[in-house]
Amino acid sequence: MESPVEATAPERVQWGRVGSLVGGQAAVQLGSFALLIAMNWTAVQLGGTRAVTVLMLAATVPRALMLIFGGAVADTLGPRFVLLRTTAARVALLAAGAVLTATAEQLWPLVVIALVEGVLLGLAGPASGVLLPMFARGEQLARANSLYAMVLRVAPILGAPAGAFLITVGELWVALLIGAVTGAIWFGCLLHVTHGFVRPEPEPGVSLLKRSGDGFRLLARHPRLRWMFVAALCLDMAFSWPAEVALPLLVSERGWGVSAVGVVLAAFSVGALGSSAVGAALAHRIPMFVRLVVTGAGLAAGILVMALMPSVVSLTVVAAAVGLLSGLNGPAIVTLYQQSAPEDRMGAAMSTLSLSGIGTAPVSIAVFSSLSLVLGVQTTWLVCGAIAFVSPVAAVLALRHPARTEEPAVTELPVAAAA
Repeated sequence: MESPVEATAPERVQWGRVGSLVGGQAAVQLGSFALLIAMNWTAVQLGGTRAVTVLMLAATVPRALMLIFGGAVADTLGPRFVLLRTTAARVALLAAGAVLTATAEQLWPLVVIALVEGVLLGLAGPASGVLLPMFARGEQLARANSLYAMVLRVAPILGAPAGAFLITVGELWVALLIGAVTGAIWFGCLLHVTHGFVRPEPEPGVSLLKRSGDGFRLLARHPRLRWMFVAALCLDMAFSWPAEVALPLLVSERGWGVSAVGVVLAAFSVGALGSSAVGAALAHRIPMFVRLVVTGAGLAAGILVMALMPSVVSLTVVAAAVGLLSGLNGPAIVTLYQQSAPEDRMGAAMSTLSLSGIGTAPVSIAVFSSLSLVLGVQTTWLVCGAIAFVSPVAAVLALRHPARTEEPAVTELPVAAAA
């Protein structure tokens, strides 16, 4: 069996497969964000705030729970098996949802769609995270992750207004149909990306339930992974509440108008998109310490400073700077995590890393929203900034520990004919 690294020396990267992976994600993420806005707006019309809350819980809770099992499933059955089946099921789900919502205006179909889609996305998430380390190694993995991050930055910028437009000129079933079409595009890209993959050899006597705890066992055994998990967890915990809850509250308190929220978030997104583009071209030339520790310290300082800005203009400038740092820091965390995880447990490792982001958002919102009732919005925001400083400290501790010294045989790779 030929390794994809050997097949592409000396570049040590399969840009063809990376391009298909990134292009497919661009399509499916655009459709997903458009669908998210369309479903939330429809829920508002059907039942107000309560309906949106029910819909969000239906989408996020199953996804977070399935991430725990998704890593074990990816390691046991292989990413091709998992991704092709979950993607096909999601396309069928959204297509059926389009037919159903075209004839009925009720909340329950939206809740069912969100619930099942959350399960499918939770299973597929770790399997998606396994792919890039197969096609890009060493310094080139940082470039590939930055390119991938660009897609994640562009998707909400373009997808959110697209979803609003679809609801304005059409109906929810149109957004569902577009989601199904973009999912089908992703399925086609996956056929190319995973062509020639073989199933991993089964481990006798090891159940899927037992393997679902592999991600946490990795954190217990590998100090570098453990500290990187702490770095990601603290940064996501500190950033979720300010971005999703505190910013609108702060803007309202200072009488700046709701448009300020959009301007600030747009500045952050543009900054992150720009630095992700820089990373895609030059990440391998920037020291990991700079991309991980220096940017992490800058992010923490930026979160603190944002709470103190006296005007929309100054807040927007700082938000753009925070975005610039985030566009380098995020891919660096993912890259170091992937490089440090055992290859035969990469799915489990990526599931725990995903949990540090997806799993912390509701916790951050609940904890800091409650705290803000006592301390106020600005003071609580400053507390978030202080917590964010744990991230660069944890990153320094992670870099002090060696990466894996031996790389086990890859469990699922393209065969020689497909390389």
